[in-house]
Amino acid sequence: MTKIYSKAIKTSQSIQMIRMGNIVSDIVQESSIQTGVVNIITLHTTTGITVNEGLDCLELDIVDLLKKLVPDEGPYVHAHFLPSYGRTSANATSHLRGLLLGNNAIFPIQNGKVLFGGAQEIYLVELDGPQERKISIVVSGD
Repeated sequence: MTKIYSKAIKTSQSIQMIRMGNIVSDIVQESSIQTGVVNIITLHTTTGITVNEGLDCLELDIVDLLKKLVPDEGPYVHAHFLPSYGRTSANATSHLRGLLLGNNAIFPIQNGKVLFGGAQEIYLVELDGPQERKISIVVSGD
């Protein structure tokens, strides 16, 4: 059996790491699936999904690393007028940072619970906020 859930998350900062472990755990419990997998997927190209230890200091280091790898100022080709949007694009950095993070994470489910490692946390990483973001959480199994 597969169940698909949608979650809207309002972000409040231009770059923000949002912990989602509890949200995902609650949805898995609601699904009644006892054994299987859960896949967390962002529906945006200027956000990312990543897994790491849930520490404030590490979150700051991750954001700092993304800014170093993809500096705010650069000769980005994406920074030009886009007729399809009717305006100049200014979010090349958000797309490139999202590319580095990826758009999903998958975890096993056992006895109706997400199997996290000892210090694992699931993050939605906002890279072009603040905005309302949509996340799909797909729970599959028995």
